[in-house]
Amino acid sequence: MSMKPDRNKRSRAGFTLIEIMAVVMIIGLLTTGVGIAVAGMIDDARLNTAKQDIRNLEAALEIYRMDNGRYPTTDQGIRALVEKPTTGPVPVRWRDGGYLSKSAMPTDGWGATYQYSSPGQHNSRGFDLWSLGADGVLGNDDIGNWTEADPN
Repeated sequence: MSMKPDRNKRSRAGFTLIEIMAVVMIIGLLTTGVGIAVAGMIDDARLNTAKQDIRNLEAALEIYRMDNGRYPTTDQGIRALVEKPTTGPVPVRWRDGGYLSKSAMPTDGWGATYQYSSPGQHNSRGFDLWSLGADGVLGNDDIGNWTEADPN
């Protein structure tokens, strides 16, 4: 019996460069697929957050109107929900602590403040409340209280 290692066994013990490259490529493709799916889910979450925030702010604005007989003016803005306005018309029955459960104004899913106009262009007897969306400029991707309700 010979003590020399068998050349065939030694040459088959590791991976070839092509095999390693194939595995790296497969991992890269899987990572890309997962990244694209997650990015889409993040966009959906931001959109749904903006829609829910708008509904919550609408409810708070309705309570403000019931207490004070009118919505805040455009100049007073939705800030009137957390800080008593000092410009006219000053609300007489403004609630101590404001109209939101948190003392800070919410921001949309992209970190921007919500826009407010009263009376509104889209809701002439009420107010317009909207997010500028992902691009941050007035345009087609805005999410407002006048847009169609999502069935989901």
